[in-house]
Amino acid sequence: KVLDASTLSFGTRVRWFAICFVAGIVCSILGTALLWLPKGVKLFAVFYTLGNIAALASTCFLMGPLKQLKTMFDPKRVIATVVMLVSILSLL
Repeated sequence: KVLDASTLSFGTRVRWFAICFVAGIVCSILGTALLWLPKGVKLFAVFYTLGNIAALASTCFLMGPLKQLKTMFDPKRVIATVVMLVSILSLL
């Protein structure tokens, strides 16, 4: 069940999912728009990465962080997960 993973109510989970998901979309679009500025590549990388992190956080609110991690590291998805995490961490 959705509510078993956390003490947050279903309404709170959905609300925070929507907030994080919209923030992720806004950051990704903003990063793409900033790509055309003189130092746009760096800004693109930062905002696009923030958008991806916000999108990942949004699904954590729906399914819970442990189930999210178990799903991400499922044998069918582990390569994609590792590539995504390495890409995100390479910006640091």
